[in-house]
Amino acid sequence: MTAGMDAVKLMKQEVGRAAASRVQSGSIVGLGTGSTTAFAIQFLGDRLKSGELKDIKGVPTSFQASVLAKQYGIPLTTLDEIEKIDIAIDGADEVDPQKNLIKGGGAAHTREKVVDALADLFIVVVDSSKLVDKLGTTFPLPVEVLPMAVAPVMRAIEKLGGKPELRMGVKKDGPVITDQGNMVLDVDFGAIANPVEMEKILNNIPGVLENGLFVGVADIILVGEVKDGQSSVREF
Repeated sequence: MTAGMDAVKLMKQEVGRAAASRVQSGSIVGLGTGSTTAFAIQFLGDRLKSGELKDIKGVPTSFQASVLAKQYGIPLTTLDEIEKIDIAIDGADEVDPQKNLIKGGGAAHTREKVVDALADLFIVVVDSSKLVDKLGTTFPLPVEVLPMAVAPVMRAIEKLGGKPELRMGVKKDGPVITDQGNMVLDVDFGAIANPVEMEKILNNIPGVLENGLFVGVADIILVGEVKDGQSSVREF
């Protein structure tokens, strides 16, 4: 690993640790998906093991999160068994100044939105490269679609001015399939002027399950930064 890679990894660890440190004993915790959140899950496991944290249960947002939680000894529960989520920790692909997000780079945004929106406190963990003035400027918007509806949904999105592309697998021939068995369109809208409206418009297209705009859901943004090889975390 190069020094640059090392600093980035350290910074992701720091942000993950900062988020995990805010979890209190007896909490139901939404466990997000992605590389930074993975460190938060690891540190939650460490706090449980040391006895500093007791009696927490995790609600995973993806297969990845559930595998990690089991690996680090975090007991899991389901939305059927609980009434509320105290705190959720998750990453983001873009964060705007109003704390609105684009998520879905890992194709888990549908479950993430269900869990993160239920949480009393939703903490977003990102590095400073994810901060943008306007959503949609650095990252396409993921839209989860029923396989049978891909063609009509693409046409509807094109009418809205978006350029949709079916997300294809890496080290897998064919499209990415979500944990729900659906497909993902990555849509380039350019800068999204009104995320509130766009979220509703897209979700009203028949065949769309959910899109990656998270509007008014995030409470706290923890931003990791690397300056002169030193990593630091600030609250946004």
